[in-house]
Amino acid sequence: MKTENLNFRSNRLSRLMLAFAGMLMLTGLVSCGDDDTVTIPEPTLSIVQIAQAEPTLSSLVAALTKFPDLVSALSSDAEDYTVFAPNNAAFAALLSATGQTSLDDVPEPVIRRLLEYHVVSGAAVFSSALMDGQTVDPILADANDVINVGVGTSVTVDNATVILADVPASNGVVHVIDGVLVPDLETSIVNTVVEPAYFNVDFEILTSAVVKAGLLTTLIDGAAEFTVFAPTDAAFGEIGITSAENLTADALTPILQYHVLDSEVKEADLPATGTAVPTLNGDFYLSKNTNGVFINGRTQVTATDIDQDNGVVHVINRTLEPASSDVVEIAIAASTADPGAEFTQLVAALTAVSDNTQTDLITILKGNGPFTIFAPTDAAFQRLYDALNDPNGDNVSDINDLTTATTLETISTVLQYHVLGLRVFSTDIPNVLDGSTTATLDPLAGGQFTLNSTLTITPSDMVLDLNLDDAAIVGTDILGTNGVIHTIDQVILP
Repeated sequence: MKTENLNFRSNRLSRLMLAFAGMLMLTGLVSCGDDDTVTIPEPTLSIVQIAQAEPTLSSLVAALTKFPDLVSALSSDAEDYTVFAPNNAAFAALLSATGQTSLDDVPEPVIRRLLEYHVVSGAAVFSSALMDGQTVDPILADANDVINVGVGTSVTVDNATVILADVPASNGVVHVIDGVLVPDLETSIVNTVVEPAYFNVDFEILTSAVVKAGLLTTLIDGAAEFTVFAPTDAAFGEIGITSAENLTADALTPILQYHVLDSEVKEADLPATGTAVPTLNGDFYLSKNTNGVFINGRTQVTATDIDQDNGVVHVINRTLEPASSDVVEIAIAASTADPGAEFTQLVAALTAVSDNTQTDLITILKGNGPFTIFAPTDAAFQRLYDALNDPNGDNVSDINDLTTATTLETISTVLQYHVLGLRVFSTDIPNVLDGSTTATLDPLAGGQFTLNSTLTITPSDMVLDLNLDDAAIVGTDILGTNGVIHTIDQVILP
């Protein structure tokens, strides 16, 4: 095949080549002997220098510059290369298709894979050596990836057309193409629920986690339908994960599955507040209020309805953590942690009344629930002990002293006064208040207490007349398998 049979487009690079050839003729650098053979000097510009000299390849140069080792290799004469060079319009089309505005928005590992798919090492393959149906192997490490060549009225490589062939370089040859070549892996990801994260630099942890956990094949299944709640890198940071490298596939899988529904659910179809939403790894719970949509009280949905062929993606600002312990187990773990043992007195009180009264609170609170527990910290119990101390009597310093100062039945009632028989997250409170500044809640012990919009609880301790302050919610939304815990700074008295 001759170069002139290619579908050339008039552009600056082709004009520069023609002008360069003309200058060689005028200066005598191209000589014709008696046998009419033409002698052309060896090209002096490397592949990188050719790209740098051509404005329509500036996007390619910008991409290469991110990888000094690739720049070094394609600048060296130690080996010949064939480069299929996408022009700026080709990169612009790719960015548009993946929803990005700049190459800086695309993760560098993805850019590198794309670049390596455009480079053939070991030889300068000119157009005259290309044949229809031929395949060539790029330097990309994927074993099954080959570039498919088509030769007809124009030359194509995969789905791109060669618009300028045979630009000679000191270390090979450049063919300019009108599209970015996409490897098989990336092709399989396009238009799936994985695409919005894979091509976005803000989701590199999610992408690497999906690959490491072996979930990629599942999530790119074109016959399936998914809803993915996609955490950004910053969202992983909120739970202390800054990389997927230090986590095993077994550790990542349940976390990732907790972000996926096995059906397509748009924002308008998300269920009402308090509804259990089944994921691939248990339920999470939605709260909807005037501030937006929240999951498990701590996570906000920040972008919605990113449509793909096999489902929809919603973006979230905190990675979801599936619960693995019930509310009692959480309290016990917090009472034995070092440091941070916040609930030693609460657990001691629960144990005392469960062992010595007819009401086994531990067994109740390990049941199915759901429960909301307003859990007094050790500091909260100390405030109660201080209020009960009598200068002329025995001091109250721990739960054992409290059982002497009052009855176990009274302590049991007080503890049940901290428990609701429903699941209420902090993001449900605007709905509980229903536009007012207070709401009356019904604890398991009977009676009522008032929750204020300032996240304070007003107890009635007029009988004891201890002058305790209102209880403030100081920690929210500790998720258990059977409920949720909020920590408070005062013991609530009936």
